[in-house]
Amino acid sequence: MSKRKSEFSLPGLIFDKSAASPLYLQVYEAVRKAILDNRLRPGEQLPPTREFAATLGISRTTVLLAFDHLLTEGYITGKTGSGTFVSETIPEKFLEVCATATKETGKTSRKMRLSERGMRMAATANYTQKIRQNLRPFRPGIPALREFPFALWSRLSTRQLKSLSFETFGYGNSAGYQPLREALANYLRISRAVRCEPAQVIITNGSQQAIDLVSRVVLGEGDYIWMEEPGYSGAGETFVGSGVQIAPVPLDSQGLLIKNGRKICPDARLAYVTPSHQYPLGMTMSLPRRIELLEWAVEKNAWVLEDDYDSEYRYTGHPISSLQGLDHQDCVIYMGTFSKVLFPGLSLGYLVAPSQLVDALIAARSLSERSSPILEQATLTAFIEEGHFGRHIRQMRVLYQERQEMLIENIRKYLDGVIKICPAATGLQLTAWLNSGDDRQISQRAAEFGLDVRPLSIYYADPKNAKPGIVFGYAAFNETEIKNGIITLAKIMKI
Repeated sequence: MSKRKSEFSLPGLIFDKSAASPLYLQVYEAVRKAILDNRLRPGEQLPPTREFAATLGISRTTVLLAFDHLLTEGYITGKTGSGTFVSETIPEKFLEVCATATKETGKTSRKMRLSERGMRMAATANYTQKIRQNLRPFRPGIPALREFPFALWSRLSTRQLKSLSFETFGYGNSAGYQPLREALANYLRISRAVRCEPAQVIITNGSQQAIDLVSRVVLGEGDYIWMEEPGYSGAGETFVGSGVQIAPVPLDSQGLLIKNGRKICPDARLAYVTPSHQYPLGMTMSLPRRIELLEWAVEKNAWVLEDDYDSEYRYTGHPISSLQGLDHQDCVIYMGTFSKVLFPGLSLGYLVAPSQLVDALIAARSLSERSSPILEQATLTAFIEEGHFGRHIRQMRVLYQERQEMLIENIRKYLDGVIKICPAATGLQLTAWLNSGDDRQISQRAAEFGLDVRPLSIYYADPKNAKPGIVFGYAAFNETEIKNGIITLAKIMKI
């Protein structure tokens, strides 16, 4: 079928900026419905995003996000140099059925009413949830997937599948596979100076579930918490979705400013921190500041949630010991994830909870999800116990240091005077400050050239505090990808 360019219009399209549904989803639904109703036919060309945005009186970013969803779900296709078209692969019969049903019934989709919590969750979708999900330079927080020993993992998985008893594949313990809890407790005691027993370890389906469990068990509707400013937006969204109020607390070179937190929000019930490697700025919380934070928690009968997401990857000296290891009053809830040290698709994380919280956290986990997949837990246990985990971390530590050095070298070569790098001796990403310009605009322009450049400003809970910068992930990308990506970004930023 030949491509047909049509005059594009969506009669009756009304945007409600006060609605719980984000504006880009309203555009997405309008275009999707027009396709399903056959008002936009297969092969018809859509206008350029700038023209579309101008016609509808909205931002181009909103249109780009809506088109991204339509592209991902197959409603539209894009061809370099040609434009964007309604997909020809949508079954004509399905379109006819939709059109016939609408004519015969005259009904439209009913509006479903969300709960207050549901509306909060829908409203918290941030920039990172709206961008493309494929892996492109310089997406942060992703390990070197091409370097992971998947062949070894497959052999271990096959062996576990054969050796596990059939009873193991029934409903498992909501706290997790017991051998994995024991292996983790041993590992954390030795490598992170975490004070724990296997009974305190709770296996979760990643860090987001861990944060959600803590939020539901120790915080109430309307409670305030301290969060690092800037900080991990995924945690902030989970807390806000639970009805928790965020009190952003600034940072300095030693980490969270406890004195500022006391002034900003003296009655906070919890402090969420990344002390070993602050996300996204990269500093390590100093010992005096750690002690000050623990003293605050004891004084206020508050909790500290320590997110130790990638501290294994420290390039100078040994990894910094955990904050939890300094806690003798059971104030700290410790959490970690295997998404950064192994691969995100594993979807396994863990909590190490004070004994008084263990039963409540396990009960909360069982209410939302019985347990994590047993085969993955058993395979991970063998991976740890047989030494492959420690070996992989040592190998990746060397590789990531090399890749960080490549990134810094290329930034200094091609972006000197444009951005300023924040030094970091740990982790999978680096942050750089912009000397001038809008980091979100740069991110959007970079996406058009195949780069996933995260603007630093999206990590601020309070937009008034935001400073422009870029968070560069480097661990997943080789020398060629890093160099070509920086050259491309330099051209974009110097236009």
